[in-house]
Amino acid sequence: MFTHFDKKGNAVMVDVSQKQASKRQAIAEGHIKMNAECYQLLRKGTIEKGDVLGVARIAGIMAVKQCSSLIPLCHTIPIEKASIDFSFNENEVIASCTVKTTAVTGVEMEALTGVSIALLTIYDMCKAADKSMEIKNIRLLEKSNV
Repeated sequence: MFTHFDKKGNAVMVDVSQKQASKRQAIAEGHIKMNAECYQLLRKGTIEKGDVLGVARIAGIMAVKQCSSLIPLCHTIPIEKASIDFSFNENEVIASCTVKTTAVTGVEMEALTGVSIALLTIYDMCKAADKSMEIKNIRLLEKSNV
């Protein structure tokens, strides 16, 4: 069932006014694959534009906080934690985003937005070294409501 449509088929924001606030968390991840040269430059921190992962981390966190401005019908919710972490595997950078709140609705869209923008920032900062990078496998890993 699609909850963002009323009985007439009009797009609507889901009514969460009757729900109780609870602690919620979501974790999303995504990958960016690049050529070996770009991967080594990134790992060594020698990409010409500077601290790629540091900038990508900040961009991802900022995106989490702007999710309701970017995605129509997404609720504005208080963000209590937003973090972006990176790991490496065979010419790929894996970004993960963890978001926590105490609210009446979840933070999965915020986590997915955060990881997407972090990866796009890596792409932007590394594109001079590799124009064939591929962003893939963006997905929700965990959604919990305690």
